[in-house]
Amino acid sequence: MIKFEDIFKIDNKNEVKIKLNMNAGNSDEPALDFLLAESVRWIEMVAWKEKSPQNNYSDAKYVLAFAQYYPYGKEYYMFGGLYKIEKKLPEVFGKEGYSIYLQSEFEQYRKRLIIRLKKPVGQNYNIYYDTLIKYEPEIYEILPSARLGKFPGYSSVCLTHRQLQLIYKNDEPEWKNALSSVKGVYCITDTSNGQLYIGSAYGDYAGIWQRWEQYANVNNLTGGNKSFEDLKKSDSDRIINNFTYSILEIFDPKTSDEDIIHREEHWKKVFKTVEFGMNNARYK
Repeated sequence: MIKFEDIFKIDNKNEVKIKLNMNAGNSDEPALDFLLAESVRWIEMVAWKEKSPQNNYSDAKYVLAFAQYYPYGKEYYMFGGLYKIEKKLPEVFGKEGYSIYLQSEFEQYRKRLIIRLKKPVGQNYNIYYDTLIKYEPEIYEILPSARLGKFPGYSSVCLTHRQLQLIYKNDEPEWKNALSSVKGVYCITDTSNGQLYIGSAYGDYAGIWQRWEQYANVNNLTGGNKSFEDLKKSDSDRIINNFTYSILEIFDPKTSDEDIIHREEHWKKVFKTVEFGMNNARYK
């Protein structure tokens, strides 16, 4: 076992706090997604300041920031960087109350190193270095690059758009092998309004993987869908921030295109996506 202290060797421990970011006050906004996407929301979370001293950095000069690594479980956290912190004056609370500056120390472990805590931290997410040691943290894994975890099975796939981008950016082998091996019917959900789009992946090349690659590409995002093209022109962030991707049915690669299209039409009727969803050019 590699101990936390073996990697994060700190001389002045009383000057360093640990922040274990979980979500932005909403379980649908996990800190991990913001970290992996290098979103400004990640900076906002690390720099956030509350009036309660236990949720502030007090007199600390640095913070080791982590994001809960939910693909593995609640006790796992991915390293997000060492930041120098400075209080903003006059003081502000309930918002970004610190200016933070990413440091070069431990940079090689950023978005790669995952720790595991043997004891739950509860609400103690902003603690001093020595306090964290009481939770018996250990270095669980050092990844070759940030990844989303193992492929969960076709029926359990539910990806945010940022997660979809991450999978394609890293060419994740488990995901690529699984999604390339099947054709299928899939569902895209706009979580901002609950509307659905039913699509299908057929043809002779790379199955669902090839189809979803178009959605993951920030220069595309639409997969050629007219309704998405209009949305991209007016509000591309809505696609990136709100679309999720799941699989309804999978088929052997030898299945005919006609059979898959037939099943796609079936699911459109089930969910009424032409009348009420995104399977039309009138989607806004």
